[in-house]
Amino acid sequence: MRYSSPLYPIFEQHSLITTDSRHTPTGSIFFALRGERFDGNAYAAQALAGGCAYAVVDNPAVVVEGDTRYVLVENVLEELQVLAHEHRGRMRATVVQITGTNGKTTTKELIRAVLSRRYCTLATEGNLNNHIGVPLTLLRLAPHHEVAVVETGANHPGEIAALTEIVDPQYGLITSIGRAHLEGFGSLDGVRRAKGELFCYCHDHDRTAFVNGFDPEVRRLVDGFNTGTKPVFSCRLQTIPFGEQVGEDAPVVEGHALASANGEPTLRVAWRRSGGEWHRVQTQLVGAYNVANVLAAATVGLEFEVAEADICAALAEYEPALGRSQYVATARGNHLVVDAYNANPTSMAAALQSFATVEAKRRIAILGDMRELGAESAAEHQRVANLLADVGLDEVWLVGEQFAATTLPQNVNARRFANVEAVGEHLAANPLSGCTILVKGSNGTRLHTLPAAL
Repeated sequence: MRYSSPLYPIFEQHSLITTDSRHTPTGSIFFALRGERFDGNAYAAQALAGGCAYAVVDNPAVVVEGDTRYVLVENVLEELQVLAHEHRGRMRATVVQITGTNGKTTTKELIRAVLSRRYCTLATEGNLNNHIGVPLTLLRLAPHHEVAVVETGANHPGEIAALTEIVDPQYGLITSIGRAHLEGFGSLDGVRRAKGELFCYCHDHDRTAFVNGFDPEVRRLVDGFNTGTKPVFSCRLQTIPFGEQVGEDAPVVEGHALASANGEPTLRVAWRRSGGEWHRVQTQLVGAYNVANVLAAATVGLEFEVAEADICAALAEYEPALGRSQYVATARGNHLVVDAYNANPTSMAAALQSFATVEAKRRIAILGDMRELGAESAAEHQRVANLLADVGLDEVWLVGEQFAATTLPQNVNARRFANVEAVGEHLAANPLSGCTILVKGSNGTRLHTLPAAL
């Protein structure tokens, strides 16, 4: 990619960026991005009238002759990305880049919380982790920022590599590698290769990788680096492992889940620097699968010399975002485990297995379809249906056409619903109380709207 942008002198004077003509802060720069259903070029004049100082466009037909506020480029998106890369290089912040199948946003927020105890820290807002969100995050960097935590996502090969070129991180972290976005990646091996693009960059640029030793696919990826075994990767990698030993390297941080101290399903974790004193932290997360995310944040904190007491305090005080490993007690006396922002076969299995360990009088799982699985969708939904025979829940509600096509084991007490609206109607007529309920599904199923009815 290009390493400098002719727009940088303009950006130095106008550092606010917008891509939405309905949001035009005075003095900002409007980037007229194109999408499948829109062309930002058509709204450049509106953005300028609304207060923008400049409009970056790639359609000469919209440029008003003599109006120097229009900046014509070959490709608006590419120019945004190049500008972000150049700006990132001019800032002093140390950058940690995160990717992975599951846990990206939670881990990013935990790391932000830990590093903020000592440093002025910038992090990706929400899950703005794609080819547009990543450059917008980098363009928010300011001279006072000391650390940046940048989340990157992908659903096709090559996307992580492209984003990593823009981010140029000093550290990379892969939270997990699992069966997700199979429509784009094709297979688990494809997922491993795609996520591994981050570690390839770390190797090639002499950067450091934080390695989740709990995850067998991450370990397999790193083994490919360290042994030069093809067809994974034929290079070596500088690593900081956590959780479990990786190759010959002992973990920097180790830990495990503890029994809950208050009877609620929130996660309690014991962790320590390898060989050091144990720390016990009551988090506000739910699910034993979050142990790795907690240890990742502790490991990054130690690498950045955050005091262990501050790490513990940050982990304990972090409140998960709506729909991400969240525990909710409702007015009807129900206890909810809400993890409905996203779902894939790996995260669905982990959520069910963790939920099966929760002690409760009546446990119900409300599961929504998993998206973007392509040709593997039917088989993956059936695999989840088969798993239900082993988790011992009192009742399972399956939502969506993919789960509707599954065959359930005989010992599974299940209801099927076409969509979330049908679930809402059933709850209105048959309200639940005194139950512990897992709500898990892809964002498109909109199960995150259910807590209000529970």
